Amino acid sequence: MNANDRTPADLLRSALAADPGRPLVTFYDDATGERVELSVATFANWVAKTANLLQGDLGAGPGDRLALLLPAHWQTAAWLLACASVGVVAEVDGDPAGADLVVSGPDTLEEARACSGERIALALRPLGGRFPQPPAGFADYAVEVPSQGDRFAPFVPVDAGGPGLVVGGTEFSYEELVGRAREDAAKLGLEPGARVLSRLGYDTWEGLSGGLFAPLAAGGSVVLCRNADQLSEAGLAQRTEAERVTHTL
Repeated sequence: MNANDRTPADLLRSALAADPGRPLVTFYDDATGERVELSVATFANWVAKTANLLQGDLGAGPGDRLALLLPAHWQTAAWLLACASVGVVAEVDGDPAGADLVVSGPDTLEEARACSGERIALALRPLGGRFPQPPAGFADYAVEVPSQGDRFAPFVPVDAGGPGLVVGGTEFSYEELVGRAREDAAKLGLEPGARVLSRLGYDTWEGLSGGLFAPLAAGGSVVLCRNADQLSEAGLAQRTEAERVTHTL
């Protein structure tokens, strides 16, 4: 990857320039049987659409705080990179009452109502499906995002040294995030083409790094497994072989 990359959005641009067709995020939900594979290009398209929604329709800008109430999921990964593209601070499991806007899954809607700003809800259904009935007081992500532009340009350049992510009570600038991700990739022995299977949640730095940022920084990819406690040892071994996994977390 490019040694000059200073933000997660930079890392994604480098991945797109290097090999847009390779897999970047493969997602399993072992409670529903869902499997989704996104190439670098497809993932970058979701990120661009989400960033356009965030900056345009929701009016968010650099320094705004977004409470991200979502589990480890491919759409969560897209929101994290969209926030980094705009300069919005993603507060994982943050307090909606203190946030400028909130993004919620179906299980945290009541908690999310404490946010006085814009509220977005994700059904987290297979193939990015919408809610059968939109939750009152929320915009449905699956309804709003398809019409957004496929290319994104921030109104204001993102400050790599500015606040970018809060997880587990620790705040990282984008530059710190990328540095930590590179360090983690080196500790894990990740090289270009590595395939990391992660069963960790996104509510800790370890989960975010292993399940997204470290593979991205190394030029690798992630097999993200939600509800992996429902997967047998034999099933895990079969998936590891089928997905050509090189590292398991």
